[in-house]
Amino acid sequence: MQENWFKTWFDTTYYHTLYKHRDYSEASLFMDNMINHLQLNENAMCWDLCCGKGRHSIYLNKKGFQVIGTDLSEQSIIEANKQANDSLAFYTHDMRQLFRTNYFDVVFNVFTSFGYFDKQSDDASVFKSIQKALKPNGYFVFDFLNETFVKKHLIETESKTIDGIIFHISKKNESNTVIKSIDFTDNGKDFHFEERVKLFDKSYFEALAEASHLKIINTFGNYHLHEFDLETSPRLILVLQKI
Repeated sequence: MQENWFKTWFDTTYYHTLYKHRDYSEASLFMDNMINHLQLNENAMCWDLCCGKGRHSIYLNKKGFQVIGTDLSEQSIIEANKQANDSLAFYTHDMRQLFRTNYFDVVFNVFTSFGYFDKQSDDASVFKSIQKALKPNGYFVFDFLNETFVKKHLIETESKTIDGIIFHISKKNESNTVIKSIDFTDNGKDFHFEERVKLFDKSYFEALAEASHLKIINTFGNYHLHEFDLETSPRLILVLQKI
């Protein structure tokens, strides 16, 4: 499987078909809880990093914040830009590259929008670009999988029928990477895609943060912002601050 699987899969219509029924109420709850926790100023400048079609950017903007959303998928950004306004903008951007400098009050990288790269240097580049983009004392909200929880609760096979397409999905943990295989047939043609997300423990992110001059100030285990527990928390949510 090619290294940059995400460049093709995220830009297909099938990706958006498969995930179009996601429950976003939990995501909205998380955003509300985090906004309250950070006590963001009314006109705070927010960066939604890996924004997809911009659903969460739009939600933050409706809360009164100035928002920029970026994503590698050109098709997602085209769709997101239909909702752009004077305080909401979208751009195609690779998260490993520098975007802005001393510009944002808060950066959101949420709902497992990380762990796609083969090289640790790419992960380091992401953290460094975020650090540079933040204003002094700005916040970085990072929401990832809890490695231990995922390994215990991995669903190996399932099928979903959406818009007349039967998606056959299988998952396995191989070399500390969750490999999700997606197979389906549409209009007589067979398709196969893979998602590959690396699993990391907290110490990995602690090292990235230290090297990027970011300080971890909070660690949560779910979208209610409950305390992180290695065995039972589904998420690893870090709040970091530029130092």
